[in-house]
Amino acid sequence: MADPAANPAWTDLSRAEEVFTRVRPRLFGVAYRMTGTVTEAEDAVQETWLRWQDTDRAAVTDPAAFLTTIVTRICLNVLQSARARHETYIGPWLPEPVDTTADPALGAERAAALELATLMLLERLAPPERAAYILREAFDYPYEQIAETVGVSAPNARQLVSRARKRLTTRRVAPVTDADQDRLLRAFVAAARSGDLDALEEILAEDVVSYTDGNGVRNAAQIPVLGRATVAKFVRAFRPRLWPGAALRWITANGRSAVLVLHNDSPAAFLTVAASADGIDHVLWVLAPEKLSRIGATPER
Repeated sequence: MADPAANPAWTDLSRAEEVFTRVRPRLFGVAYRMTGTVTEAEDAVQETWLRWQDTDRAAVTDPAAFLTTIVTRICLNVLQSARARHETYIGPWLPEPVDTTADPALGAERAAALELATLMLLERLAPPERAAYILREAFDYPYEQIAETVGVSAPNARQLVSRARKRLTTRRVAPVTDADQDRLLRAFVAAARSGDLDALEEILAEDVVSYTDGNGVRNAAQIPVLGRATVAKFVRAFRPRLWPGAALRWITANGRSAVLVLHNDSPAAFLTVAASADGIDHVLWVLAPEKLSRIGATPER
């Protein structure tokens, strides 16, 4: 089938909209991985559409590459202000989870750089490193195109990706399979609900870290909780405030098994874990109401 962008008729606004709609899932996939929030990703995609309307489209030979460059550069600017906002956030800031239970519109040819634990690590990269890594690992862009998008030379683009890979590799061991992650999460939830300290310690890695994103909400831990015994005791201590009378909605978020804890049919907490061969190494809680309201709005499947 011929690429719509190859037809000169696409320069008309109606045709331009058709091309943009076709590319939009990828644009959102890039923007979400860059910003870590749905709202900022959607805003970046919308801004890209506005700029696309004002572009001399007859001069554009590759609309998909052109639009990806626009949305990436918009997100690079967003990240500059986002870092300042995160510094004033109360407690740990986690990327906003996205319900990917039913075929998500994240536009990824690969699931790379989508898991919450990976997105957390990407927060530690400089914006150009983050952009280069995402374009290469999640979308398999050639280094020449990454270079043009980020505004560096091709050798520098390779260096950005290489540096990002090294920084991420040194901070995290290989994750377990989806099936094992789901098994460990369900075991964690069962032990957390019952307050079984021994069962919790059995599935936690020695260096496990628990992060709670609450932005000041009551009962949310404002610092990471570190270590197997400490995390297990923290989870048991938190039990009376979360689990009694709660219903569970199991979902797939960011490509991994997750659960929404519901009180009176409303989300009270989002929970997922990341794990390696040593057990659960990250416990990720989201209690911030604004993030819960968006992921909680997804109908149960």
